[in-house]
Amino acid sequence: MTVVALTLAGPGAQRADAAVSACAGRPQKTVKFASGELRIFKNRHYACAVTIAGRPGARRAMSVSLQARGGRAAVDKGIFTRQAGPVTVHALNRCVRATGAIAGTSRSTGWVLC
Repeated sequence: MTVVALTLAGPGAQRADAAVSACAGRPQKTVKFASGELRIFKNRHYACAVTIAGRPGARRAMSVSLQARGGRAAVDKGIFTRQAGPVTVHALNRCVRATGAIAGTSRSTGWVLC
């Protein structure tokens, strides 16, 4: 039954924003730049970040990193067509900072969600 559902949905049934739903929580901050945007989500215990291309399709270097204050950064980088991430860190009562990059252009948030 699961195979049938996946076959009927097919890869074309996904939207660009559907991948962002992999982040739990509510949208907290969006940082836009020329080639895309960095989105940060937060629930009570965790923060999540993704970098999303403004024009999906072409393969290009993309990355996203998310670090809770006092912790190590979670990083996803590579050659992607649509998005880098999601990356998640434990952020209960801690500030986080995020950085997103697409084809050499990057933006950071500084410490947020404090």
